[in-house]
Amino acid sequence: MKPSDVNHAMSLALNAAWEYQLLTFPNPAVGAVCIGEHGEILSLGAHKIAGGPHAEVYALRDAYTLLSSDRNIAQCDDAHTIHDYLRTHHHGFFKSISMAVTLEPCSHRGKTPSCALLIRDLEIKEVFIACKDPNPQAANGGGILEDAGIKCTFGVMEDEGQKLLEPFVRWQNNPFVFFKWAQRLDGTIDNGTISSQTSREHMHALRDKCDLIVIGGNAVRNDRPTLDARLVEGKAPDVLIYSQTEEFDRSIPLFHVPNRRVFIESSLEKITKYRLVMIEGGARMFEASRDVCDWYLSYIAPKIGGGSQSLGTVQEDFEVLSAKITDNIILWMKNKQ
Repeated sequence: MKPSDVNHAMSLALNAAWEYQLLTFPNPAVGAVCIGEHGEILSLGAHKIAGGPHAEVYALRDAYTLLSSDRNIAQCDDAHTIHDYLRTHHHGFFKSISMAVTLEPCSHRGKTPSCALLIRDLEIKEVFIACKDPNPQAANGGGILEDAGIKCTFGVMEDEGQKLLEPFVRWQNNPFVFFKWAQRLDGTIDNGTISSQTSREHMHALRDKCDLIVIGGNAVRNDRPTLDARLVEGKAPDVLIYSQTEEFDRSIPLFHVPNRRVFIESSLEKITKYRLVMIEGGARMFEASRDVCDWYLSYIAPKIGGGSQSLGTVQEDFEVLSAKITDNIILWMKNKQ
């Protein structure tokens, strides 16, 4: 297969995985593509939620549906059902099919069956892999495939794969912390709703996965937020209010969310007790959290006017990790090294 075809397929897999970055917590975000014998793209899959089918399973499901015209599992989201059905009905469809996967297929049976064993049993021709699995429990899927005579090529777009994998590696032993803000094209961040409904739903989905939200005291006093995940019917994480004083109007909604703890502290040390942390705020919170943030997430709305505050004198040079353009621009970024 031509290197350009492989890289194209891996780029699609990476982009698919970025759609679900952090939403798979505590699992890594992973993308997979099935490639036909002439380099054509047959299907694209991404891991969407912990406990759900892995990226490879979605890609194999959709490739099977395309090749067989059998739609019995076309909408199925149960990993065990898809594994069992493909093993029983594949009829050798996959012998000329290759795959591009952002992470080594898992070798173990956890909440879902082993992807490596499924790929082996379907007799996939070749697998291109960006990164080896850093989790010892799930690693060596490539070894299982190679022992079965399936060629595995590691290191395809590895740098991009490692960036995608960074949160997963980080939260194994330390908190992964990201700073989130929404802005208009003129840089203003205040005065009413800025982001689109779709972007707000994405942000609420991230809150649902977070253990802790950090917010500045002035933002709490001025905005009177709830800081829950109601738009996706998700859980509300604990809240750390970063403030030099504990004087707050206790009728502010965030204080009345069930099953949440609210801390008011003058340091950010509480972050170390959590694994996935979102920080929200403006310029002062941005400056205060510089030393603890791993990544930055910005929602940029195609609007001008309506606000007066911005991140002000903040100066930072970012590397863009992922950019998605819909009705807003969603940027995942990190500091340039």
